Amino acid sequence: MLSLSLLRGRWTGLAGTFVALCLGAAVLAASALLLTSAGPRVPARYAAAPLLVRTPGVPGDDNAFAENRPWSPETVEALVRALSSVPGVAAAVPDRAFYAQAVVRGRPSGGDEARGWSTAALAPHRLVAGSPPVRAGEVVLGRALGIAPGSPVTLLTARGPAPYTVSGLTDGPGPYVSDGEAARLGGGVRVIGLLTRPGTEPSAVRRAVRGVVHGVVGGSGQVLAGPDRAAAEPAADARTRWIGMQVLTAMALLGGFVSVFVVASTFAFRVTQRRREFGLLRAVGATPRQVRLIVYGEALAVGAVAAAAGALLGAAVAPAVGGVLVAAGFEPESFGVRFAPLPVAGAVAAGIAAGLLGAWSASGRAARVRPLEALRDHAAGGTPMTRVRWIAGIVSVAGGLALAVASGSAGEDALVNDVLLAAMALIAGLTLLAPVVLPSLVRVLAWPVSRTAVGMLAGRSAMTAVRRTAATAAPVLLTVGFAVLVTGMVRTTAAAYTVGRATGTPAAAVLVPDGAPGLSDAALAAASAPAVPLPTTVYSDRPLSALGDDHLTTGESAVAEWVARDHGWRKGDVVPLTFEDGRAVRLRIAAVLPGAPAEVLVSRDTVRAHDPSALTPEAYVSRPAGMVFPGARTVSVADRAAGDQAEEDRLVWLFTLLLVGVSAGYSGLAIVNTQVMAASARAREFAVLRLSGATRRQVTASAAAEAALVTGIGTVLGLAVAVPALLGMRAGLAQKSGAAVPLVVPWPTVAAVVAACLVLAAGASTFPGKTPFTSGKTSSRPRTRAVA
Repeated sequence: MLSLSLLRGRWTGLAGTFVALCLGAAVLAASALLLTSAGPRVPARYAAAPLLVRTPGVPGDDNAFAENRPWSPETVEALVRALSSVPGVAAAVPDRAFYAQAVVRGRPSGGDEARGWSTAALAPHRLVAGSPPVRAGEVVLGRALGIAPGSPVTLLTARGPAPYTVSGLTDGPGPYVSDGEAARLGGGVRVIGLLTRPGTEPSAVRRAVRGVVHGVVGGSGQVLAGPDRAAAEPAADARTRWIGMQVLTAMALLGGFVSVFVVASTFAFRVTQRRREFGLLRAVGATPRQVRLIVYGEALAVGAVAAAAGALLGAAVAPAVGGVLVAAGFEPESFGVRFAPLPVAGAVAAGIAAGLLGAWSASGRAARVRPLEALRDHAAGGTPMTRVRWIAGIVSVAGGLALAVASGSAGEDALVNDVLLAAMALIAGLTLLAPVVLPSLVRVLAWPVSRTAVGMLAGRSAMTAVRRTAATAAPVLLTVGFAVLVTGMVRTTAAAYTVGRATGTPAAAVLVPDGAPGLSDAALAAASAPAVPLPTTVYSDRPLSALGDDHLTTGESAVAEWVARDHGWRKGDVVPLTFEDGRAVRLRIAAVLPGAPAEVLVSRDTVRAHDPSALTPEAYVSRPAGMVFPGARTVSVADRAAGDQAEEDRLVWLFTLLLVGVSAGYSGLAIVNTQVMAASARAREFAVLRLSGATRRQVTASAAAEAALVTGIGTVLGLAVAVPALLGMRAGLAQKSGAAVPLVVPWPTVAAVVAACLVLAAGASTFPGKTPFTSGKTSSRPRTRAVA
């Protein structure tokens, strides 16, 4: 009861805690719902097939999201023949695909995988105009392309442009070719879709199909039914889901951590301001345990209400967040949010736990308050620096600077970790030593406005209450330091890659795909490109990355040293490797390479013969920039370096902004909360200013000026944290690239963060300006008694 009574009288001090826990629970609830909804989905192209037979294996992070090993053509033929004879099976349709894009107005458009027309029934996709393709050279396209049946069209394939005639249009993406042409041009088959006859018993058909599959391929085939068909999702969708999982996990962890941080800082500041109150409680007989329970009671009351409200808010916004993740490329197109009560209940429990955990340290400090504290005045904050704080601050700063210097010569794996550790150490050190450096910073930053009464008052107030100034500047330090560090790390790393790529390439231009996923053989020939390795995947006991190289002859291969060691291969061994068409080829190992560009190297002709969809990522050419070829164009080396891995950079930058936004939002709450609490505690000080002749406008301006001064202090300290760490990172990247690397910080983003901090701090500091102490009501002013 006592906790609730005290809580009703001090709601302004806990408003920030309520909002922080509410938003934290919302982030946790939304993230949990999105995570539980992020499982694989049945691919749309198999939606009408009640049964799927597929090769075993699951694409994932452990195999670089490579597709499963395909069956050989002979195995596919045997499976289709056996499955078609199963009672209740209407058709067994092998899913054969190969790279092909329709060229519309000179550029590749639409889907980039062509399939046999029979696979359209697995989706199902219907013919809406014209007739199905039955001969070579006929194609059915998606009606969205706007090409009428009977029109000629060019399909861009891995070998180059090929002429086709549009035989019909479908309501699906297309393109679809005849089954015979798909069998000739398509790669290996990994999935066979089964269509069943009406009225058949699904379980009986499934048992019969399993028996047939086991009899033909043994353990090299899986039968999927119902929701289990989601295991047949493409490897690209699996990779996108994996990226989304990392984003959602980071959001949940960051939301929980910062919630605890905001609650802990809020309750610590409240205990400092309420030492006299706790001293009075101790003086009237309250035990340390009772004082601790008062703090826990306040945290529990606020946490329960805030967590419940936040969980409901998170559940409401989860579908909208899911749409944003799909649009940003963090989730596949098939992603959708599925509501479940358990993640919401877990978010409520986590929110309450975050509130209690954040109040744990503050409750111990409150319990240690002695009864005599009721007679002391803590307005000025007391002595801010202790011996332990001095030692910890100096050691942290020294360690952070040492790590920043060491990162200049750190290895690639340790570089990022050293930079992050350096920044964390500097943040901790400058936060501990803030009361020492504050007077100097206040003098410098307040000097431009010190000639005015408001400026002088703001500066003197900040220097007098050092503990309060340090507490209100700490959230700004964290916000600005984190924003500069993370965004600077991403942009500087990208700049280092650009510099290294541009300086290490002597070619005049780069031939890059234009609307296509890669370069065709015809584009390479038209641009007079030199021999370029052709990437593919081969299969031994696991998927292996491979390159087709002109330096090897047919029947030869070269393997990376670590691959040879793992498989027990040696030079001269003849090893069987399965290619993308499902055929196994025995190749002699001509060399074992310690620094191979891929796990396996074979001849380029071998890759093209067994992988009809293999495309070249790029090629350096002597042609000038600006030339256009089928599905390709030439760009300058510098432009290519700047835009290389553009999709990866976009995802990383979106992820960076997401983390900065979440952390800055929570830090903004801390800024508002500490400013409101500090200003509320200064009501008597504001009243004295009014009695001294200051107008309400001057008092409000003084509070806002002090908030701006605190924001400036936090910004300077935040830059002092991030810049040394970034300089160390730049030195390390320059050493690795062999060229000067610029330090790139997206200052507009940082300026927006600083401006937001300034607006929040100034607005929160003037919030108590409408209380009776500053409103000019005489009844609220301290009364004086005349002395006779």
